[in-house]
Parts: sequence; C-alpha cells; structure tokens
Amino acid sequence: MLCHSKRFSAVLAGLFVLAVIVAWQGAIAQDVVHALSGIVKTVDKGTKTMVVKTADGTEQTIKWTGKTTVEGAKGAGKGAADASAATFDGAKEGAKVTVKYTETGGEKTAVAVKDASKATAKAVTQ
Repeated sequence: MLCHSKRFSAVLAGLFVLAVIVAWQGAIAQDVVHALSGIVKTVDKGTKTMVVKTADGTEQTIKWTGKTTVEGAKGAGKGAADASAATFDGAKEGAKVTVKYTETGGEKTAVAVKDASKATAKAVTQ
C-alpha cells in the first residue's frame, strides 16, 4: 500500500511539472508579426479598421490601436493614439500601404502601417 502511494505521488508530481512547463511556454510565446501590402479600400475611423485589397484580390480587414505606428502619413512617427484618427488621413482610399500585423482569434491588429504611395512618388521624382 505504501509503495502504491509513493508511485501515485510521483506520477502526480510529474504531471504537475509537465503542466507548469506547458503553461510557461504558452505565456512567453510572442505574437508572430505578418505583413501584407495592398490598396486601401475603406477606412472606418469609428471602429478603427481599414480594409486593404491585396494583389491577389483578397480583402483583409485590419484593426489599429493606440500602439500602432505610422510611417509616411500625416502624423508619421507617432502612435495612432498620439496623432489621433488624423494619423490615418494619409491612408485614404486608394493609397498603397504595407501593414505589419499580429493575428489573434482571426482578428488582425496592425503593429505598423507604412504609406507606400508617398515613398513610391518620392523615389520616382528623384
């Protein structure tokens, strides 16, 4: 009986250690950053989302937050919250953008938005 109790305790302790390791790895896992480029189809400042149509014709809905950085648009270099919704004035319908985003539960959240339209125009004029 005593041997059976020790074996059960050892198995239970092993399962506990395994559960802790799995939970720890999940906690330190970082979000994978993806990127897409395309043309802005719509911008909804009320819901803080934009729809980007990619080269293959798919439309991706991207949400932005106060931590989203913007390059090449009005308010560039500021977070979306610091520059307010005016930050996305540069990403008007028809603008070419590159968006770096994370995806959680099917929802894409922008980490950075680069207005490629202005960079392309600048390169062409030089």
